[in-house]
Amino acid sequence: MVAAGRAFGAREADPAMRNPDSLAEKLLGPEELALIQQHPIGRALTNPTESAYEAVGTAVMMLVRTKFIDEKLRQAIAGGARQYVILGAGFDTRAYRFADLLDGLRVFEVDSGATQSYKRRRAEAALGSPPSNLTYVTVDFNRDKLMEALVRAGFDPAIKTFFTWEGVCMYVAEEGVTETLRAMAQAAPGSTLVMDYTTRGAIDFMMQFPELGPLKLLNEWGEPWVFGLPDGQEREFFETLGFEPREVFSMFSKEAVQRYLTRADGTIFGMRAGGPPRPQLSPEAQAAAAELAKKSSAFYGIAELTVTVS
Repeated sequence: MVAAGRAFGAREADPAMRNPDSLAEKLLGPEELALIQQHPIGRALTNPTESAYEAVGTAVMMLVRTKFIDEKLRQAIAGGARQYVILGAGFDTRAYRFADLLDGLRVFEVDSGATQSYKRRRAEAALGSPPSNLTYVTVDFNRDKLMEALVRAGFDPAIKTFFTWEGVCMYVAEEGVTETLRAMAQAAPGSTLVMDYTTRGAIDFMMQFPELGPLKLLNEWGEPWVFGLPDGQEREFFETLGFEPREVFSMFSKEAVQRYLTRADGTIFGMRAGGPPRPQLSPEAQAAAAELAKKSSAFYGIAELTVTVS
């Protein structure tokens, strides 16, 4: 579904608002599209007239995520990072899209065995042989020791590294999340991590009103969101695990809109006149959303974090 959101956004006519992942759609064959036809983003890819709010919303979210991570990847390499670790890689294409920029770096894609095997087959069929500097590492975030697995695969903790953990931590139990973060905090000081996250209050809200959020389909698919950061304490949470927050902001904030979604003429991507309407919230959901906004700074956020000196 994440790759579908990037692929849908890559069809955008406006280059400034186009998702830069031009390879995502190549990974989505008929079998993959059939798996996500229940979700509006899947239907939108196979039927261009599909304009459900959820499909546009997914494309918007993936545009912010993709642009932010791409931007931070370039900055990290310019700042001396010589290793790149993609946690929960799924159908991530950066090892291919940034092959020239990553030349001379070690790149590690980390994921579960089943997901990784599937992705490798699709990537080799659609994109060709993997880059010579790419190493696949099999890890279960709820069970395995991340740093031990990386070191066995050739990772050097003493070398400055750029990590990404995109669209994963909300599916992992709290202990798995904290242990994974502690493992990355063992990397060389100055290493950076970009990750997205939700909050405990947001998960509670979506469980209370599942028809309004992504949990309905995710639960049906057996992949519920289970972990959220403490509401209003995101920075403190990261600091206790060995990271200094550089940027932490809501994916739906004014900052995100101005930075990634505002066109040259001032209009906002995903909010076209006559476009799909937002779902109407019941009075109960409106009240709950207002209460959530009071205690949580990010219903869904993204953060750039730096490894501090231990």
